[in-house]
Amino acid sequence: MSKTLLPFKSEQELIQACQKQDRRAQQIVYQVNAGKMMAVCKRYLGIGPDAEDALMEGFMKVFSKIDNFQGQGSFEGWIRKIMVNESLMKIRKTANRYDQDIDETYDVAHPEDALMHLGVEEIQNLILELPPGYRTIFNLYAIEGYSHVEIGDMLQISEGTSKSQLSRARQILQSKLKELQA
Repeated sequence: MSKTLLPFKSEQELIQACQKQDRRAQQIVYQVNAGKMMAVCKRYLGIGPDAEDALMEGFMKVFSKIDNFQGQGSFEGWIRKIMVNESLMKIRKTANRYDQDIDETYDVAHPEDALMHLGVEEIQNLILELPPGYRTIFNLYAIEGYSHVEIGDMLQISEGTSKSQLSRARQILQSKLKELQA
């Protein structure tokens, strides 16, 4: 990241410049992080204007709330959390995309080595094909590492709904993997 900091000697100096509303520093933070953060937004919102809006709104929040960054953990991780929250807020605004508890069966067998034969882009495309509610919970649980209790709190749903949505997402992914293997 040292070459991307350009006139700044360290990430800390870059952050301090952003806290002073230095446009050059903000531009560097955006350029360094926009690609990765767009991928985060697309994981939740799919390809299109919703993901782009979440990215822009997320960076506006990064720069307006940068004084809240305490230096605990990575700066990129702090930005990622903002992008996840912006994506979730966009999902909440568009509609309630979470069904009630689908069933009480949460364990789903894992596909045997099916993922081993797919590339990252193919896996990402399969996840993007999930319905928005399932995709959101799958991303929060399997990719971001949140617990069902945390997901329930974030999305204002029950822990059971989170578990059943994850179970259903896994079932859908399994059937899509079987289709690819056939």
